Amino acid sequence: MYTTRIIDMQEKNRYNKFIASHPKGHFLQLWEWGEVKRGTGWEPLPLILEEDGEIRAALLILKRRLPIPFINKCIFYSPRGPVVDVESQELCQALFKGAARVAKEHKAIFLKIDPDVVVSNQNFAEILKKCNFHKNETGLDFEGVQPNFVFRLDITPTEINLLQNMHSKWRYNIRLAGRKGVIIREAQNKDDLKIFYRILQETASRDKFLIRSYQYFEWIWDYMVDNHYAQVFLAEYEGQVIAGSLAMVLGDKAWYLYGASSNEHRNVMPNYLIQWEMIRWARRQGCTLYDFRGVSGDLDESNPLYGLYRFKKGFNGQFTEFIGEWDRVYSPLFYWLWNKVLPLYLKMTRR
Repeated sequence: MYTTRIIDMQEKNRYNKFIASHPKGHFLQLWEWGEVKRGTGWEPLPLILEEDGEIRAALLILKRRLPIPFINKCIFYSPRGPVVDVESQELCQALFKGAARVAKEHKAIFLKIDPDVVVSNQNFAEILKKCNFHKNETGLDFEGVQPNFVFRLDITPTEINLLQNMHSKWRYNIRLAGRKGVIIREAQNKDDLKIFYRILQETASRDKFLIRSYQYFEWIWDYMVDNHYAQVFLAEYEGQVIAGSLAMVLGDKAWYLYGASSNEHRNVMPNYLIQWEMIRWARRQGCTLYDFRGVSGDLDESNPLYGLYRFKKGFNGQFTEFIGEWDRVYSPLFYWLWNKVLPLYLKMTRR
């Protein structure tokens, strides 16, 4: 018999152990990631499905209240959830039935998920439909909450083979950085984190994109780096930090989350070497998969995001499309208001 419940802090280690060991485990489902998101206004609700005292599935629900006075409603989002056997309709239905009960208690309008499942798994798509989810169309770029297209690299071959499988120019740039004296090191403390953030600000200004506050990265340090779920890397050249990156790790998987580079000394190719050293680091952690994270699904070379695709492709990862975003609607009227009226309301209030 299955039971579902929200767990508290006392079961954190048990919950994390299940997430780390499960084939669909993801760092975005960790207890600690819920605490990172708490700082940004989300309330984490870790839901587990048990059978005879054993965790069979889990769903880290992030709850956020509607930003409208006097309306006691909220939304649910589970990044890269659920953590479940995606071939088992029985487990999925039991888990989402439990999520619906929690949604009723918290007056949630809908639950959004973007599972770590490839698009070719149409059996799981049918299971989601039977669980009353519908798919959202999120476009080919980064319109969704999580990237729908990524590059993922099998890092079980030897380092020699991994290098040989790369584009020749990528091998050359990695070796060039080493010959020029670029050194990659792991960040040691928050002084290093400040250096990384400063370079990230420089990158955002140059490439014209928005970044989160420094406090957000402090939370990542406190909950993820300090608990060995993440690491910041810095590239030094002639005593100066010229590039940085942030990687996540859980179980046998690693993810490249953020990258930054200075406007100076870009000719010594630090970004190529830092990726290679992160891959080597992931192998030392026992990982078999390295996820370069998001790229555009629009492969037209005129797309402004094509350069990002080309950079990640050169490491010989597999271009992967996920199954996408799916919503389980609990309140159709408020769901319509969320999608149609709330954006206009927020636009007016910001003015």
